[in-house]
Amino acid sequence: MIMRPVPLSPALRSYDHVLLDLDGCVWVGDAPTERAPEAVAALRAAGKGVIFMTNDARHAPEDFVRKLWRLGFRAALDEVLTVGAALQYQLAQRTEGGVAFVVGSRALIAHVAAAGMRVVNNTEFASRADLVVVAGHDLFDYRELKVATQALLRGAELIGTTRDATFPMPDGAWPGTGAVLAAVETAGGRRADRIIGKPEPAMYEAARDRLGPGRILAVGDRLDIDIAGAAAAGLDSALVLTGATSRAGATGAQPAPSLVAESLAALVLV
Repeated sequence: MIMRPVPLSPALRSYDHVLLDLDGCVWVGDAPTERAPEAVAALRAAGKGVIFMTNDARHAPEDFVRKLWRLGFRAALDEVLTVGAALQYQLAQRTEGGVAFVVGSRALIAHVAAAGMRVVNNTEFASRADLVVVAGHDLFDYRELKVATQALLRGAELIGTTRDATFPMPDGAWPGTGAVLAAVETAGGRRADRIIGKPEPAMYEAARDRLGPGRILAVGDRLDIDIAGAAAAGLDSALVLTGATSRAGATGAQPAPSLVAESLAALVLV
């Protein structure tokens, strides 16, 4: 039996590449949004480049690839761009290494080390690091907050992976990196020197580096993160209503998304 390609929405036909946010767009918790695997398959069948993007620093890119396959999506490792990978991309461009204390998961620590930094977590030198990297993770505790605070008060640079206050889960919003970063900033007495994840440019620079030339559409569920980030990067954007934003909330938003759809499937499929 010959399977015919699923028709693509006319709104998507003029784009060469699509950036797909994961939480609230491709999936919510441990379930794909309705017909999302079919939508991604249609993008591929139409020859569109696909990058799955996430501000979630808790897991390695390999973990997201496995989850995508488990939920019915085809995905290659170089198609998954985590904020941890974007951080590694930025740190690796420094001419010199450095000494880092990382508030974050093992996956994030691995990204910082792979960029050439000496990670001093769980050593007597942790509070004397010249760089503190902060991301939310499930085991965040007071000890991490204390060490990060001491390093900052000694003059360390502070990089936050994102300012996402929450992220969507089936039982409601969970605290995100922004909540953890706010605690570190409050105790350290100053704002982060740099943010890596959406809506900041670094994430989109890393995506462009992987995709190459072509017209890009960024798709996500948050006005303050996905839509604002796309606008700042000079990209068209599409808002899907399966995550953090309702249709009422999207009305009159600035910057305004180029497209609004009930879901990824509704955006992509005819």
